[in-house]
Amino acid sequence: MSQFKFGMDAIEESNGAGGNGGPKSDFAKLPPGVPLKVKLTGLDNVMRYFGYGVFKRVNTFIAANPSTRNANGFVESDHTPWDLASKYYYDKASELLKGVDKDDKEAVKAVKDTKEYKNLASEGYKYSGKKRYAVGFVDLETGKQIVLDFTSKQFEEGLKDKLKKYDAKKDKVAFEIEKVGEGTKTTISLAPVIDMEEDMTEKEQANFEKSIGKEFDKANFEGLLFEADEKTQTENLVAAGFDITLIGLSIGGNTGGNDSDFANGNEAKTEEYDF
Repeated sequence: MSQFKFGMDAIEESNGAGGNGGPKSDFAKLPPGVPLKVKLTGLDNVMRYFGYGVFKRVNTFIAANPSTRNANGFVESDHTPWDLASKYYYDKASELLKGVDKDDKEAVKAVKDTKEYKNLASEGYKYSGKKRYAVGFVDLETGKQIVLDFTSKQFEEGLKDKLKKYDAKKDKVAFEIEKVGEGTKTTISLAPVIDMEEDMTEKEQANFEKSIGKEFDKANFEGLLFEADEKTQTENLVAAGFDITLIGLSIGGNTGGNDSDFANGNEAKTEEYDF
């Protein structure tokens, strides 16, 4: 599975310092509770990627040498240091199910409902690579093409269906996008501006008209994401509070990994971190 996917491939698939180079540009900001009037730019301008990070501790980054993922997005080989950390906890959680009849749903549920299992699974999820989406818009206040970043949950629940539904109207109607909530619980609202003359400034209306038929520049997606090499990823694990000796790593050490039940997708957490 490719680290990046664009357009309908990305949409339909939704069913630190140092490193190899920092970002050359920035995602646009969408503060909670501050609606932004935008023009849609088309389904081709949706990018899916896998980002690592821990909310308020390690900012989102991508692996300079990404792991190999299967069609469902689960790591199969070439594990990154963060994949190994995730696998460590998921494997520990899997061990709690050893000896339990997998066909006995009540027995399996009893184990998964334990605090120990939930804590291990939560830690495994924390260090895993999470699917995220970058979407191109036109900021009607400035007239500039921008890219906004969303968690998988934000995209799935607030954007995916609406982007598809309103794609044919992108040159006819402006939209208002807003982030609602705080921290890891934010959701995304996208709604058409019903009365563009009444609810938009002359500047916003003019910028909308200027953007009609103008192709979105894919260069806006370049350099947005921090690419961390293995050394930087290992340092980030330490910053996140993970004991790297648990997976045989030291600063500057090598990595490697095997498959596990969790890595192959037999267990998945649905919690989202907005970092």
